[in-house]
Amino acid sequence: MARHGWHIHDEGGVLTLSRSLAPRLDVVAASVFPPVSAYLLAQQVRQDLWRRLRAVRGFAPVVRVSRTSTALTVEAGGGIASRSFPKGRIEQDIADLLASAPHRARWIAHARRHDA
Repeated sequence: MARHGWHIHDEGGVLTLSRSLAPRLDVVAASVFPPVSAYLLAQQVRQDLWRRLRAVRGFAPVVRVSRTSTALTVEAGGGIASRSFPKGRIEQDIADLLASAPHRARWIAHARRHDA
């Protein structure tokens, strides 16, 4: 299903939010979150991921959220339409974003507050 230009694929306990139907994860980092709305968490992560990496030429964000009964695992990253890019630096930027206490608190509060 596409919503506002974003493709949302939710199957088997894994929600993927991407700009294209065939999402690529050329760069990726992961983190664990408490159980909240997977969709709302993915949206918030995607917004801040784009803000952080919008200067990376050809970057297309992808957020994948895997659910278990006790937690959510978020893989954030995306495809990069360039042959040469600083993969390690970009993955560290993503990991830093996912570990950022202020961001995490805001994302979790938003996904909890609107979780129905």
